[in-house]
Amino acid sequence: MDVVYGGGKYGKEAVEWLIENGREFVVIDVDENCLVNREMDVEKFGGRFLKGEIRELLDVIEEEKPEYIFPTAPIHIAASLVSKKFNLEVWNEGINYVLSGIPAKIIVSAGRGSVVVSYNRDYTCLPKCSAPDVCPVTKIRKPAPMYSLLEFAIPEGFVIKTIYLRPGLGAVRGEEILDLFDWAEKRDKIFVATACRCHGVVTALRRRP
Repeated sequence: MDVVYGGGKYGKEAVEWLIENGREFVVIDVDENCLVNREMDVEKFGGRFLKGEIRELLDVIEEEKPEYIFPTAPIHIAASLVSKKFNLEVWNEGINYVLSGIPAKIIVSAGRGSVVVSYNRDYTCLPKCSAPDVCPVTKIRKPAPMYSLLEFAIPEGFVIKTIYLRPGLGAVRGEEILDLFDWAEKRDKIFVATACRCHGVVTALRRRP
């Protein structure tokens, strides 16, 4: 089974793909009146809706071990999950370490323990882009997939790769989130990133004193 976290516009696109491919799934959103619930009868197509937030997503991942997780809410899902599981706090100063290894020209924003990066920093991406080696907007060839660049920038961190299921639609593998939990369990300072070929986010966390 699969999980969609966020029942808005992008969550709806994920649900449409899941229905087209005959997959069982659960949609999690804090709002029972979210777009997916308003416009789609998910139970009719092998899905179910669960009202909840990160705690509920964490429970579903650990209990049901989904194959794909669609992080369609506007937060860093991987960082939120590991933070909730181990009661971590955002480590604002830790992000300076991350910034030292990332080219300034790809930084979209930095602060509050996170850095957002993109090869298309200043323009709007094309809808349903297939993420080719040469960006169709900037016309610049990417030196490496963003996840590879972040692996270089934070060698002591954990980088989760977003995979493309079709142009414009990505997901992370549930097993990678479980691997993240195993990796983070005995660490005091944690750098976790999620990235596709073009964009990414890195968050610094640490154990509470």
